[in-house]
Amino acid sequence: MDTVSYPNKDVTEFIRDSVIPLRVRYDTQPLATDFSINWTPTLIILDMEGKEHHRAVGFLSPEELMPLLLLGIAKVHFDHNAFKEAFSNLEKILSDFPKSDSAPEAIYLKGVCLYKDTKNPKGLKEAYEQLQARYPENEWTKRAYPYRLL
Repeated sequence: MDTVSYPNKDVTEFIRDSVIPLRVRYDTQPLATDFSINWTPTLIILDMEGKEHHRAVGFLSPEELMPLLLLGIAKVHFDHNAFKEAFSNLEKILSDFPKSDSAPEAIYLKGVCLYKDTKNPKGLKEAYEQLQARYPENEWTKRAYPYRLL
């Protein structure tokens, strides 16, 4: 990622503006043990208390790295019940990176955010319908399958 993704201008700006990066070697102790890091690169999205909310292992292109980081940021907000902030990050994934590998999970989580924020199951059903239309074989479509009944 040092030769492709990190030097990318958009990635550099995104990281500078959106996260507090910390780079450690995969064998740095106690972090490697504390966070179960067994391979490199391993990207972990933590909240301000150091709790993990999202992780990815292996190379990511610039086009996949930014939506993955947005997804991690959205999950931090989601886990802290800040659904509007999570929703905003998920929308950014879908508008700026609609073909990324993070897009199906963003659709799923967007529906869950809507439900948790409003208690209206409509968002869950809409998420399933969007997933079924765009990604019929995706794991997130399968996870949303029960929502078709709402």
